[in-house]
Amino acid sequence: MRRGRTNPEIAPEHWRPRFVDYMYLGFTSATAFSPAAVMPLRTWNKMAMMAQSAISLALLGHVIARAVNVPR
Repeated sequence: MRRGRTNPEIAPEHWRPRFVDYMYLGFTSATAFSPAAVMPLRTWNKMAMMAQSAISLALLGHVIARAVNVPR
């Protein structure tokens, strides 16, 4: 009996989430830069998307900080 899997064609039979899977989920949920329609399946893709989200968040923070300091 298969439990906990909505689409058995995507993952192997005995696949279990690893630390990177949970880290990716937590990071995208915390930053709200999560993908809307596409979920990366490979670890490398998750890490690349996390890096892209972190760079976007840092750049956004930098732009906001510069905009706040412009009137001074």
